[in-house]
Amino acid sequence: MNDKLVPLAVNGGIGFGSKLTPKQLIALGNYLEEDTEIELTTFQQLIIKVPETELDQAKDELNDAGLSVYKVGPYVKSLRTCNFCKGAEEEGMPVAIELNERIAGQDVPFTLRPAYTGCPNACGEPLINDIGVIKRDDLYEFYIGGQAKGEDARTALLLKEGLTPDQLFDIVDRFLDVYRNNGRKRERVAKFIDRYGFDNIKNDIGV
Repeated sequence: MNDKLVPLAVNGGIGFGSKLTPKQLIALGNYLEEDTEIELTTFQQLIIKVPETELDQAKDELNDAGLSVYKVGPYVKSLRTCNFCKGAEEEGMPVAIELNERIAGQDVPFTLRPAYTGCPNACGEPLINDIGVIKRDDLYEFYIGGQAKGEDARTALLLKEGLTPDQLFDIVDRFLDVYRNNGRKRERVAKFIDRYGFDNIKNDIGV
């Protein structure tokens, strides 16, 4: 009986752009056949498939190589980021890393794409993703409901601005709770906002 293959989403973590090292590529190669096709998603992730019996070992080896490993499916995706062109501290890389660690992999009604950018240039495209964060000076803005594709494409709505890092983490957690508890199965964030109401979301969160 063939071993079941489990998909994993893999990337190089939060850093200066989407980069992989030779060590990371070799680690990935250990779980790929010669003719295997690897899917590169728009969210800076590679999708590979690993035998279920080797899953824990694969995760450990990929993590040891410096790769981040995420679940595939209706979860919060890893944080899409800008290239931090002005520097890690100025653009808030530690905050982006912490935010990613807190939310990536959480269960949600439908795949949720978060994005972060370290300045108002918004190179990480936070305004056209499900949730987005923009760092402005030393504080942060949190947006929800962006959508890049389809006839109902739209920019995200500003939920709260002037946030410290701790306030940002808290409001993101509270929004995800509201979406998780009230969103319908396979209901994207933008459609959830339309149905549930932006003002109701703000009231539930307390902003």
